[in-house]
Amino acid sequence: MHGNKFDPKKLQRLNDPDRLKDIPPDIIRGKLNLDKAEVLVEIGAGTAFFSKVFLEKFAARTVYACDMSEIMIGWIKAHVTPKHPGIVPVKSSESVIPLDDSLADLVFMINLHHELEDPTRMLEEAHRLLKAGGKIFIAEWLKKEMAEGPPVKIRWLSRDVKAQLVQAGFDNVRDDNGMAKHFLVIGEKGCRTR
Repeated sequence: MHGNKFDPKKLQRLNDPDRLKDIPPDIIRGKLNLDKAEVLVEIGAGTAFFSKVFLEKFAARTVYACDMSEIMIGWIKAHVTPKHPGIVPVKSSESVIPLDDSLADLVFMINLHHELEDPTRMLEEAHRLLKAGGKIFIAEWLKKEMAEGPPVKIRWLSRDVKAQLVQAGFDNVRDDNGMAKHFLVIGEKGCRTR
């Protein structure tokens, strides 16, 4: 499934302000029911477009912008971190994020799930990164034909992503299909041990 990865040559697409209409941060923040989030982790951050947005929305101290692509990490270091020192680029792998356990209040992934070869392993890694009571959200393309986004055959249904979150140890997992092109799935790291 390596062909499902985003082509870094198209990185300027990731900075299109219209993405905020398709994936509205204020609506997502409202659905999270998370008053405060000082440390955020974005997995598959690309150009850190949404890292910047959620850094501001939560008045966060730090956003770890994680990506597998050296090109994306280099772009963040050159274009984002100088203006937003709270955004820290982190080179990651398909299922390992080199950050400490229980450091994040919020972990999020936007339009990444369809690229993952083993989504459950990445979700287990996200679970590890979260503090007890921390939240995860996944915004992903709806599984229907449209002019934008990846091929329908590699898109997920929200119910399948919910099941993967439960399998990875998340509680209070729920979905929301209120966006025109994307679904939203939210989960919480409970206090129970896995």
